[in-house]
Amino acid sequence: MSENKYIFLNGLIDLAQSRLGSKIIYKTDEFFAPAKRIINSWTPVFKEGVFDKHGKWMDGWETRRKRTKGHDYLIIKLGKPGKIHKVDVDTSYFNGNQPSKVSLDACLSKKKLPSKNSKWVSILKKKSTKPNSHHFFNIKNKTIFTHIKLNIYPDGGVARIRIYGNMKINKQFGKKVINLTSVLNGASPIACNNEHFGRAENILAPGVGKNMGDGWETRRSRGKNFDWLILKCATPGKINKIQIDTH
Repeated sequence: MSENKYIFLNGLIDLAQSRLGSKIIYKTDEFFAPAKRIINSWTPVFKEGVFDKHGKWMDGWETRRKRTKGHDYLIIKLGKPGKIHKVDVDTSYFNGNQPSKVSLDACLSKKKLPSKNSKWVSILKKKSTKPNSHHFFNIKNKTIFTHIKLNIYPDGGVARIRIYGNMKINKQFGKKVINLTSVLNGASPIACNNEHFGRAENILAPGVGKNMGDGWETRRSRGKNFDWLILKCATPGKINKIQIDTH
């Protein structure tokens, strides 16, 4: 992950991650690797020599070769509606089997699966992809959306899709005791010095981490400086207790 001296996260979180309630609600195909992996929060991995009944095990979503007209796509229902600022289409470990191009559409719908009459808006025109790479794109449309459609042309594999934005939070806390640093309450990461092994936003997620990649982890520091992270609390408040979880 990033080796920058300072990483400015600007309060953005991955709206598509499954632990926030986001789900894959439709996909045209998932013959080689299931679509649900594309929204896992942890960094993709490569398992040398591991195969399943369809071929090489891949940590992402991979469709079979398209023999008919059209292209493959999937639809993500975001756990919480939000405004999208940037996206990362990650093709890590897909080398030669990545899509030629990708694009993104979005819509606002109260239904789990948008109807045929739902108005989809193009938020990212067709962009070429490279093997084993991160592809970052800024999104100009700041409308609040509930669903994202990832189109891949014509087929292939994508390790992860990160939809970075701001969640729409409609909560009035009053004097209630809450977790000020929970992403579900509106907390967000602002900046950090390093996130080599795990993304900073992971420590704001609900529940207990599933593995070492499900938290914030920096590379080993060999200098005199220490590692740091700046968070924006969900709301101004008085701190009564602090819990640091190294599970």
